[in-house]
Amino acid sequence: MKISKLFIGSIALVAIVFLTQLFSAYTFKKEKGLKDYYKKYFPVGAALTPRSIKGEEAELIKQQFSSITAENAMKMGPIHPEENRYYWTDADAIVNFGLENKMKVRGHCLVWHTQSPRWFFTDAEGKTIDKEMLYKRLKEHIQTVVSRYKGKIYAWDVVNEVIADGPEIYRKTSFLDIAGEEFIAKAFEYAHEADPKAILFYNDYNTEQPAKREKIYNMLKKFLDAGVPIHGVGLQAHWSISNPSREELEKSITMFSSLGLQIQFTELDISVYSGREGGQIIRGQRDTTKAVFTPEMEQKQLEKYQMVFEVFRKYKKNITGVTFWNVSDRYTWLDGRGRKNFPLLFDTNLKPKKAFGAVTQF
Repeated sequence: MKISKLFIGSIALVAIVFLTQLFSAYTFKKEKGLKDYYKKYFPVGAALTPRSIKGEEAELIKQQFSSITAENAMKMGPIHPEENRYYWTDADAIVNFGLENKMKVRGHCLVWHTQSPRWFFTDAEGKTIDKEMLYKRLKEHIQTVVSRYKGKIYAWDVVNEVIADGPEIYRKTSFLDIAGEEFIAKAFEYAHEADPKAILFYNDYNTEQPAKREKIYNMLKKFLDAGVPIHGVGLQAHWSISNPSREELEKSITMFSSLGLQIQFTELDISVYSGREGGQIIRGQRDTTKAVFTPEMEQKQLEKYQMVFEVFRKYKKNITGVTFWNVSDRYTWLDGRGRKNFPLLFDTNLKPKKAFGAVTQF
């Protein structure tokens, strides 16, 4: 019986691919991960997309992290695109991935102006709804989502980014226009009713800027004094090689901790470009071919990561979680405008950068 060379070659190729994948998975498993280095400090997590939980990226996540967050799949627009329709597929897949791999799962986020669908604020004739209808829809949305994941998701970013960057206290949104600041308290109350055991966070960025920090602090104190069930504050940590300073970072941790709130750094990345909000928010086309991760960028980013994790370790009694916003430089929300960003600890090939050593060797 003759066996063709083509058949033998095919078998050999399959064997090589299998052994390569096996070795890759073994390498991921045997190496020490961020979750191991920080086991005695706080859970370390990453924000995931549905594509993150497949293939070699999934292996890296399992090896490195003890907590996960859905980057976009649980936001109001993606999960509740029409009044009478929910889309659960992506969110369910991410939650199930976390549970199967014994990870803590954070929910992000229940109320955010940017990804709220238009239908949420209008009636059948296209007119703006009143406060009563807004609260009816808000309660139904929050309690439907929170109830679905009760016992699976341990913490929720309930309200996201309501504080203005300018002189005003609150950001002007449809929520604020229709209901005033009361909608913030209502959102926390609805979430607490749906899952009394869930830890509920207010989440925002630029929390190391004194003026904005003061406004966030005053809002939280006001609601806490009124008995609103807020348990923690999420400091997003979209930072850059030039911000924040150690002094302002420590001041934010101590200031918010004084309210009796848990602190979590919920969306950590460090842009290799100077500026605030992750070195300036980049929007537009994602042409990621026109940038180079230079030695200078590498060194400045390493130093910033080293500093912030020194602070995190110092305040480990106050901090109950640190989550990176995405897994590696292969994909980051900061890519765009003709330049790529390199804000995470793993490069585009999923290999640890020098900053990884700065974070783990202490």
